[in-house]
Amino acid sequence: MLKTKGMSLIKELSQPEKSGKTIGLFRGICAIIGGLCVAYLGMTLLIFLLPVTPGESIIIPLLFNTFVWAVAALWIVLAPTKLSVLLRSTVPTLGFAIIIAVLFFKGSV
Repeated sequence: MLKTKGMSLIKELSQPEKSGKTIGLFRGICAIIGGLCVAYLGMTLLIFLLPVTPGESIIIPLLFNTFVWAVAALWIVLAPTKLSVLLRSTVPTLGFAIIIAVLFFKGSV
């Protein structure tokens, strides 16, 4: 029973939109929240990777944060299906979070 419900949900989410004229609430919320998470985690990762002190390296992420947020939100909202919207929101967010956690705990040991 659970397997068929999950498969029908995936099948429903993987169908392309019938009308491309409206963005929709689901896409808008996923784009805003997912883009924000991707932008902030990406900028945090950039602070870890820059070879200067954190006080000096904060300038570059602050300048590029709004640009990265807008680009990430546009990339998410232009996905052809709702399933790809979810994947474009969660996969980069989880990827950045895992890389930041590895770098953080590697540096603290």
